[in-house]
Amino acid sequence: MEATNRGRVRVERSAKRVRTYLGGRAVADTTQALLVWEVPYYPTYYFPLSDVEESALKPTGTTKHSPSRGDGVVYTVTSGGAQAPEAGLAYPESPLADICGHIRFEWDAMEAWFEEDEEVFFHPRDPYTRVDILPSSRHVRVEVDGVTVADSHSPRILFETGLPARYYLPKTDVRLDLLEHTDTATNCPYKGTAEYWTVNGGKDLAWSYRTPLPESQRVAGLIAFYNEKLDIYLDGELQERPKTKFG
Repeated sequence: MEATNRGRVRVERSAKRVRTYLGGRAVADTTQALLVWEVPYYPTYYFPLSDVEESALKPTGTTKHSPSRGDGVVYTVTSGGAQAPEAGLAYPESPLADICGHIRFEWDAMEAWFEEDEEVFFHPRDPYTRVDILPSSRHVRVEVDGVTVADSHSPRILFETGLPARYYLPKTDVRLDLLEHTDTATNCPYKGTAEYWTVNGGKDLAWSYRTPLPESQRVAGLIAFYNEKLDIYLDGELQERPKTKFG
């Protein structure tokens, strides 16, 4: 199928086999999944109802309305003795015709997700997002309120579609005495779970992936800083602070 759009919602067919599990059993298993961009940043999987375990779906009798997708029928999902209340949502009469006859599941309510035979985490990977991590000898210096907090000639530069370049620096090149670990954590399906630090009094300005996912192993244990919130000098030149959703 060709990609279709309604308002900000985009729909296209995925080429991957996609499965989701609850209670140790596959609730849905399909090679005909739809990728639906309900938000700008990443897609959601919709499964054909014919590829979903029918006995796992229990209508709640409630609906949710979406201006772009219409009235959604809400389901509780049960499987293998486990229950995920209100975790299923289908739009049987959606004005977005491609999603009729399909259902989506709340990602965090399900036990596990697989693309082909690889487990995926946090949300589906966007087929239009690429992550490249390259070693570099460029000089990176990081300042917070005029104080140099990092100075390195051996960064790993992470290039991710739609985001500014991120400079991951060895901890030996970072003023660790100016960093205070926080309880903040964020998740990424390409990199894994990040931990954060307050830097010279600025909350959550730096982060690191202690155990990144396989495709991002090159940044394991390195520290990056928000370009949007502090000053980064690249080869001696102050970089403009980019405007992103993280700014």
